Amino acid sequence: MPEVDVAAAVEIEDGATKLVEVDGTPILLVNAGGALHAIHDICTHAEESLEGGFVENGTIECPRHGALFSLENGDALTPPATQALPTFPVEVRDGRVLVDPTQSVPHPLWD
Repeated sequence: MPEVDVAAAVEIEDGATKLVEVDGTPILLVNAGGALHAIHDICTHAEESLEGGFVENGTIECPRHGALFSLENGDALTPPATQALPTFPVEVRDGRVLVDPTQSVPHPLWD
């Protein structure tokens, strides 16, 4: 599937998140130090949105139980989460954020 234009890059400030949906999949765009990442929005520990989670040092913290996930590869870094989040290829082209909706791994609770 081709890349999907989901947002203007200027909409996502450093440390901020933006929730988008592509083909029914909730994808969280995250700006960490100027690098944009795209991860599945639903925590693999509990079906909780990661939108608004604390972003620091290349990680995002689930606002419900505090599990940390790597923004780079989706790995669950701390309990209570034990399974990785799917990640999605993302790039900025001409000021627009483009996401390839192909997941790195299936989401264990969602898909």
